[in-house]
Amino acid sequence: MKILRHEEFTEGCEAACNGPYANRWSKTMVGYGPEDNHFVVELTYNYPVKSYEKGNDFIGITIKSKEVLDRAKSQNWPILAGNVLEAPGGYKFFITEESQPLDRDPVEKVTLACSNLAKSLEYWNGILGLNIFDTTNKSAVIGFNDNEAKLELQEITEPINRAQAYGRIAFSCPFNQQPIIDDKIKKSNAKILTPLISLDTPGKATVRVIILADPDGHEICFVDDEGFRELSKVDPEADGLLNKYINKDTS
Repeated sequence: MKILRHEEFTEGCEAACNGPYANRWSKTMVGYGPEDNHFVVELTYNYPVKSYEKGNDFIGITIKSKEVLDRAKSQNWPILAGNVLEAPGGYKFFITEESQPLDRDPVEKVTLACSNLAKSLEYWNGILGLNIFDTTNKSAVIGFNDNEAKLELQEITEPINRAQAYGRIAFSCPFNQQPIIDDKIKKSNAKILTPLISLDTPGKATVRVIILADPDGHEICFVDDEGFRELSKVDPEADGLLNKYINKDTS
């Protein structure tokens, strides 16, 4: 993946973007291409925090790319059974051993655990409007469009524990659709974690977000597409900026 942009913040985020921490933090976006048409990962770093308790809510990311396996072998990175790679924080990447596609995002899906698949689908499909692309008795693959990375819900038997290392799934939508989402969630008596709020990024665009929670507490952010397209432009200086702050970090 490539470093797409890097941003530094001097204090905690109003929408808990960096978790329950009122401290200096940074955000680094990485992916196989621009955020407009690729799934990207947001790596959040809280300067004084040395470790996080990891829960069972996030199962992993599936990537179609035998080239990933080739690079792992060349760098002596452990490849676990089933072509699974484990990142330093313990997060898993499931690699499909096929040539990396050139015409679409290599990220195939993100898998989250759920406690009741039917109840989760009522929320994600019935309320939020994601389409169902595939189902089994214990899992479902959903998404907004066929040519984009999907979300997989996988039912597990133990309670969902988000612990301290949890994140959120984010989607962009037109500015004028956010109040419609807000109204729909309220009428469904579903949970809104952060009502419509505008968030500033130093030196960059301001975006409006609304943050929801599904039946298992998974956080979902809808950000306005107009502001986000401006904010999410690939920064050619991102690599240098990230390395600068890594080298300066004494925490």
